[in-house]
This record gives sequence, C-alpha cells and structure tokens, in this order.
Amino acid sequence: MEENDRLKQVREIIRIGEARRQVKNLPIGTITSRALQQDFNTVKNDPDRLVAMPEPSTFKRFVEVGRLVLLRAGPYEGKVAVIVEIIDHKRAIIDGPTTGVPRQSFPYRHLVLTPLTLKKLPRGGRSGVVKKFIESQELIQKWEKSSWAQKLETVKQRKSLSDFDRFNIQVLKKNRRHNVRIALAKAKATKA
Repeated sequence: MEENDRLKQVREIIRIGEARRQVKNLPIGTITSRALQQDFNTVKNDPDRLVAMPEPSTFKRFVEVGRLVLLRAGPYEGKVAVIVEIIDHKRAIIDGPTTGVPRQSFPYRHLVLTPLTLKKLPRGGRSGVVKKFIESQELIQKWEKSSWAQKLETVKQRKSLSDFDRFNIQVLKKNRRHNVRIALAKAKATKA
C-alpha cells in the first residue's frame, strides 16, 4: 500500500510540474482560466481586495504630430522643429521651415519634447503647410518668450564670451556686491 501511495504522490508531483511548465511557456500577458477564476473568487470573498482604478497620469508631453521639439544632437543642435510624422517607436519625421531645420528623420533619444504644440496639424504635412501653421499660431514667438528658451540663450551667450569679457563681468559683480553691503550697513545703522 505504501508503494501505491508513494506512486500517486510522484504522479501528482509530475502532473503539477507539467502544469507549471505549461503556464511558464504561455506568451506574456496570457491569463489562464484557473488564475482568472481564483482572482474572481478572491474578490468575491473579500471585496476590500478589489483594486482601485489608477489615478490619471500627470505626464503631459507626448510624442505627437505637431509637438515642438528641441534638437539635442547633430548639426542642428539647439534649434527647434515640429514633429510631422511618427515613423515608429524610435524615430519621427521633423521639420523646421522657419528655424532652418530641414525635413528629416530623427531619433527620439536626441529630441527633447517641449510643452508647445501646433493644433490640428495634419499628419505628414509638407513644409509649406507646417510653415503656415507655425506662423498662424505664432509658435516660434511663444517658444522665444518661454523661460526655457531664454535660459538656453543666456548659456549660449556665456559660452561665447572671451576671457576679458568674463573678467569684466567678475569686476561688475564684485562692485555690485560691495554697493549692496554698503547700503545694507547704512540701513542697519539708521535702524539702530
């Protein structure tokens, strides 16, 4: 009798092992009916375990047709363009008819998405159409007014300074600090 019981145990272990192997070999995302039934029974028996709906995402900058992008590599680094067509999950066709960026395929890893978009830009629109939309919605002017573009411009100006210009700026900052200290000392003296 012990041999029969032992044989039954071995057969059960083999059957469970095969079932596990079958479940492991299923494509990712496949849900077995047994697992689905267990999940249903769990929720049915304990409604508190029901998962709440996820909160809406706070992410707002999506890769989309009409999105203004900043180029981070290549000969047009630092210029802006508009996404005209999405090729795949790695590349898009961009065009910057008013900024001097020719229509070209560009990888997402070298693009930075800005918060600005062109509304109702048709997919795959030619350069003339893109130019009309940019001018009618004043997209480049909005970009130039943004603090992001202004910071980029100041960085560019600082990089272009000569050694003597940097020295003059240092002297001016020193004079400003000195004048502030004198004014602060006078204000403290009049208060006391």
